[in-house]
Amino acid sequence: MIEIDGSEGEGGGQIVRNACALSLVTGEPVRITNVRAKRSKPGLMRQHVTAIEAACAIGSATCEGLVVGSSDLTFRPGRVAAGDYRFSVGTAGSTGLVLQTVLMPLLLADGSSRLVLEGGTHNMLSPPFEFIERSFLPIVRRMGGQVEARLVRHGFYPRGGGRIEVDITPGALQPIECLTRGEALGVSACALFAGLPMSIAEREIAVVRKAFDWSERECFMRELPVDQGPGNILLLEAKFEHVTEIVSGFAQLGVTAERVAKTAVGRMRGYLACEAFAGPYLADQLLLPMALAGGGVFTTVKPSEHARTAATVIERFAGRRTRFEQQAGGAHAVTIG
Repeated sequence: MIEIDGSEGEGGGQIVRNACALSLVTGEPVRITNVRAKRSKPGLMRQHVTAIEAACAIGSATCEGLVVGSSDLTFRPGRVAAGDYRFSVGTAGSTGLVLQTVLMPLLLADGSSRLVLEGGTHNMLSPPFEFIERSFLPIVRRMGGQVEARLVRHGFYPRGGGRIEVDITPGALQPIECLTRGEALGVSACALFAGLPMSIAEREIAVVRKAFDWSERECFMRELPVDQGPGNILLLEAKFEHVTEIVSGFAQLGVTAERVAKTAVGRMRGYLACEAFAGPYLADQLLLPMALAGGGVFTTVKPSEHARTAATVIERFAGRRTRFEQQAGGAHAVTIG
């Protein structure tokens, strides 16, 4: 049995998600102690419980310590079975993080699967649906896995109630190199809002246009039905020939629209100032599929502690080391396997 101290590295929920996914793929049981020890509320939260329940459902697995607040769990995998699955977080917990747990095992299963995931689709501290659809999944498809995702209903924190549907057709994952972005194809800024004044979105867009001098056609607002809110997210997108980067800013109580927009602008500026292929969040997501493909290489901005922790967990299960090497110009080359 593989033993993992959940307080190591960044000490968050990604350790649990990656460990369960890798356990299903490799057949190795795992025990995790000190779960999410470095978070303000340690232990499993509702979205982590749902993610592990989903892993148990698709892989005939069992898990001891599977309750909200638990800091110690033991996961024993079975055989992953393709099928139609529906999982509900029950709160605004992230549907994207549940998908992160089960996607790779189902891509390596013996048949096609369909997932319906209900909960939060646009949450702080997790990738919004647009990032999954436009940034991450296109790379997975380049590697050989066929995955299509649809956003049926938005779900903002704290209300939730969102729904995404995902179709997964297995394919042999192949190592790829993602070194350059290719030709710049366009940029955009979209301020989504529901159940909140339009002026919030207008102020966010104003900050973006001033910062980047993007045109009126490239910057727009979209009002969602009131019953999908209250909520607001600013999405900045930079599309290139080989990759699309999406950064986001989430509205929070007590945080001005200008500050939300400036945070997103700062993140996009950091990405555009570097010639690396992947932003920090995409870099986190690419490690697992590339390891399961047998290797791969990509360039990224400065690797996060999140990515380095994921690399350590992957090595424990798959035996594949990840090298982070700084290059001239500030980019880093990340080589798996």
